[in-house]
Amino acid sequence: MKAVILAAGKATRLRPVTLTMPKALVPVANKTLIGYAFDVLKAAGFHEIGIVVNDLDSPIPQTLGDGTALGIKLEYILQEEQKGLAHAVGLCRSFVGDEPFCVFLGDNVFQDKMTPLFQNFINTGVEAAIALGEVSDPTRFGIAELNADGSIHRVVEKPKEPKSNLAISGVYLFRKSIFDAISRIKPSWRNELEITDAIQRLVDDGNRVDTYTLKGWWIDAGKPEAIVLANQLVLEELPYTPAPENTDQIIGKSEVSHRVILGANSQIIDSVVRGPVIIGDNTIIRNSYIGPYTALGDNVVIEGSEVEASIIMKNCVLRNIPVRIDSSLLADGAQVVAASRKPAAHRFVLAENSYVQL
Repeated sequence: MKAVILAAGKATRLRPVTLTMPKALVPVANKTLIGYAFDVLKAAGFHEIGIVVNDLDSPIPQTLGDGTALGIKLEYILQEEQKGLAHAVGLCRSFVGDEPFCVFLGDNVFQDKMTPLFQNFINTGVEAAIALGEVSDPTRFGIAELNADGSIHRVVEKPKEPKSNLAISGVYLFRKSIFDAISRIKPSWRNELEITDAIQRLVDDGNRVDTYTLKGWWIDAGKPEAIVLANQLVLEELPYTPAPENTDQIIGKSEVSHRVILGANSQIIDSVVRGPVIIGDNTIIRNSYIGPYTALGDNVVIEGSEVEASIIMKNCVLRNIPVRIDSSLLADGAQVVAASRKPAAHRFVLAENSYVQL
């Protein structure tokens, strides 16, 4: 079977980070969001994967290439206009052919590897199967109502009065019948072809659509706070590792705890680092405090500052910040520095939809 990852969205809720970086490439614990999708798919035996993008010259194909370095084969499928998930799936017909296939939203992170979902779909021969997750606010999701045997009775996109708290989490298994179903649905009130409507068409045609309820946490990483939470949950699962003691990397009066992953050529100088923390390559931490649930990318410089529960992407600089940075998301190349002379003041150069709390 082949798999398809949908990654053509504009990710407006993550701006300004996604003004220059596709959401699929945003790092969580120093791995891209789409990298977590690859992990699940590879574990389930998918090695030929199509990625739906909005531009064939976007950073996604430029960064991932043909997938050889990842141990998979990648192809790219263009969705020039954002007309809904079902529209994106319909564009994949020539890639998947007549074989069963998986559809995976590229901005979700799962604790569960969902092995039974994939195995049961292959063994039972049902027309479709979807992963569901319990949510506290069903009005924000596509919601499934189930029959007594666990199969789909009805699916509704963002219902105003939900009858279930089981959300469609973004992992689907289909056979070629889904393409006929897509051809017979109409745009929703959002002027999009909804995948929920296509699934409902399968059900109305008398086909069985099975479900699998996720175990553990699941993050729809569409907003900055969700990205930060996903980072914390992934770091929380880091296995125990003793505190690093390499004297070429741990220098001066430094205190470094267990569960600290320290990249090549990075140095901790006269600083305190308390895990779980992951630090990329060639990063310098000097006279600073790095608290739990923090991910620092490659080539980061942090001096005279405190950071906790945050994602600091590659090539960032934090210098002499007088208050602790907490639960924050800094994109590649961001610089935050304190004024070095009087009059002291806050000075900003911010992109559209930026958010600053002082």
